[in-house]
Amino acid sequence: MKGSTHLAIGTVIGAAAAVYYPFSWNNAALYVAVSAFSALSADLDGPSMLSSKLGKVSKIVREVVIWAGALLMAVAAYLLLVQREFYPELTAGAVMVFLLGFVAKEGAIRNALVSAVGLGLIYAGFDIQQNWLMGFGLFVVWAPWLKHRGMTHTIWAVFAWGAIGWGLQQQLQIEGIAAVSVIGYVSHLVADTLTPSGVKWLYPIYRRSIKLRV
Repeated sequence: MKGSTHLAIGTVIGAAAAVYYPFSWNNAALYVAVSAFSALSADLDGPSMLSSKLGKVSKIVREVVIWAGALLMAVAAYLLLVQREFYPELTAGAVMVFLLGFVAKEGAIRNALVSAVGLGLIYAGFDIQQNWLMGFGLFVVWAPWLKHRGMTHTIWAVFAWGAIGWGLQQQLQIEGIAAVSVIGYVSHLVADTLTPSGVKWLYPIYRRSIKLRV
């Protein structure tokens, strides 16, 4: 399944959450961002989160997104390390923007850069004693080096992502963040289950792909 489809599904889930829960523009933006990112995050293990073929305009957009994310992360790091102030929305948003810039990249350099972001998140989480942030960082460090549609495409990864989402919800005190995180992530696995390759939901206990023909 194309990453653009996963992104669209995640956006719809976030929009639905914005309607379902008490509305505010800030919450709506967070629901959409968290759900959309969750719907793509399983593909941090591979190079095809959005598209394996990028046009010239898409490449420019990707580079802009990478640098915008890097700038936002620098601001978040300055506020944390120098001002000793932690802004979870800014930090989470910066990391999501930066990682989305790598949606169509591949190779060891890409993996190392993504993992470096994860290490930074682990350090930040340890520094401010936020377990969800350390868990998120561990996922980001680990995922790029895995075989595509391997461990990140399992029910175990759903549980791990749900724990991260729950921690973020407790940090932000916004109802529904954990739910959209899990639903967004599960939507990715369900969509991939509808493809010919299927998904190994119970790997490594059950190593065969589960497929549903539509």
